Amino acid sequence: MLDFLAHRLPAVTRSEWLDRMLAGDVVDERGEAVAPERAFEGSLRLFYYRTLPTEPVLPFAETVLYQDDHLVVADKPHFMPVTPSGRYLHNTLLVRLKRQLGLPDLSPLHRIDRDTAGLVLLSVQPHTRGPYQALFRDRHITKHYDAIAPWRADVAFPRDHISRLEESAQFFRMHEVPGEPNSHTHMQVLEVEGDWARYRLSPVTGKRHQLRVHMAALGLPLRNDPFYPVVNDAAEGDYSRPLQLLARSLAFVDPLTNEQRMFESPQRLSIEN
Repeated sequence: MLDFLAHRLPAVTRSEWLDRMLAGDVVDERGEAVAPERAFEGSLRLFYYRTLPTEPVLPFAETVLYQDDHLVVADKPHFMPVTPSGRYLHNTLLVRLKRQLGLPDLSPLHRIDRDTAGLVLLSVQPHTRGPYQALFRDRHITKHYDAIAPWRADVAFPRDHISRLEESAQFFRMHEVPGEPNSHTHMQVLEVEGDWARYRLSPVTGKRHQLRVHMAALGLPLRNDPFYPVVNDAAEGDYSRPLQLLARSLAFVDPLTNEQRMFESPQRLSIEN
């Protein structure tokens, strides 16, 4: 297997592959560590963890709220990516849960931003993943988010915000453009305290940064948003200004059991600044 990896993926040196294999960072589709001297097996899927020498260490931990043979429901902290990207690999929700729970086939059924805290639903087994993915595709799952943003008496609530979102010239930001709508959010006010309010945001569609862009478009950008309405990202390692957006609850009818399921994050956002 070492010979195969060194030949097939030469961008990683043979010695680096050896180190990864000895560290147990190369596993097969059955979740078994692949030893360097193991005989080559054709058509076998291999998974490996790339190394990031400068990966940030997050001083937060996820919580598993529910687990069965098919689903895991995790409560994610702010600042933790769901899947590996950029400078993050081992300190992502998916990789941490795979190792913690011993579930090599674990896969997220949806995503929330690194900046957002709250619930993430993950599939345990590939052969039952399709029916759960269909819940999101067919909009048969109810999602509610809590958010802290400015209060303006001239903006009426409850309301539905419907617009067209597309990627902007800055690839990491979305923006509203003219055209056929492709995003829809139901919004309501939960409480008001001075110049700030707690909002319940319920996305009907699932466009990237949808809730953040919709609120900013109303002149009500979420507290501590590093991207909207302007880019104001904190320095690496500064966790003092978490985005005030929480994926609070998920509700759906389980497609395998027909049971009504509802999960709620125990995390709370403070309206006090």
